[in-house]
Amino acid sequence: MKLRLNISTCPNDTFMFDAMIHRRIDTEGLEFDLFMGDIEELNREALQGTPHISKLSYAVVPRVSDRYQVLNSGSALGRGNGPLLVSRHKLYPDELGDVCVAIPGEYTTANRLLSVIFPEISRRRVYLFSDVADAVMSDECDAGVLIHEGRFTYRKKGLQLVADLGEEWEKRTGLPLPLGAIVVSRELDPALRHTIDRVLRRSVTYAMAHPQASAEFVREHAQELDDEVMRNHIELFVNAYSVDLGEEGRQAVVRLLDLKDEEIFV
Repeated sequence: MKLRLNISTCPNDTFMFDAMIHRRIDTEGLEFDLFMGDIEELNREALQGTPHISKLSYAVVPRVSDRYQVLNSGSALGRGNGPLLVSRHKLYPDELGDVCVAIPGEYTTANRLLSVIFPEISRRRVYLFSDVADAVMSDECDAGVLIHEGRFTYRKKGLQLVADLGEEWEKRTGLPLPLGAIVVSRELDPALRHTIDRVLRRSVTYAMAHPQASAEFVREHAQELDDEVMRNHIELFVNAYSVDLGEEGRQAVVRLLDLKDEEIFV
């Protein structure tokens, strides 16, 4: 049986999954049918129950918790790595009530966090995450929420920081910010779900120990081809929480999603 595996094209995903996809590690007999897309596409596929294993936004987990569980490994979660609200012209947080904001998907954690931090923002337009900066630069929108590589390149495009949404979350909660989860279908046998979790942890550990092994795969799919941008992206989003969420990571997920531990995790 081949398992349908959905991941994004972002460097942190290609970095973490490279070893299991290309069999650099023991996959314990698991084989994968790989599908790659942007995060909103992955969110929608999970909402339809299509993949066996998938990257998705943590904000989507409550919508799919009856069909999927979160794996302990593979998460994008940490401190100082949250979405950024940016604008072309100077904006202050108390001026956001009437602005139009470009968001990287209706179901993304970035959009959920925007609602938590700035509930007064009601005018939002959905864009592919890599098109958000362009929407702001062309004045289609007054501001935009940047994720992934966009966090590292906005200044070069002449955009200004309005608010670091992850920093605001940390100030309010004292917890790291959960961004992206890896989930597994509840239709699979529980023993198989734990095998998948174990293999993914092995893949992440291998990637961190052998960072050059995945370089070609990462570069092939990255939106921003600059080596420094890719390296910064991986260093920011792949960390100890990616190996294992641990108690603090689980606590952060429960706080963000307002669900019970047993409703979420493998």
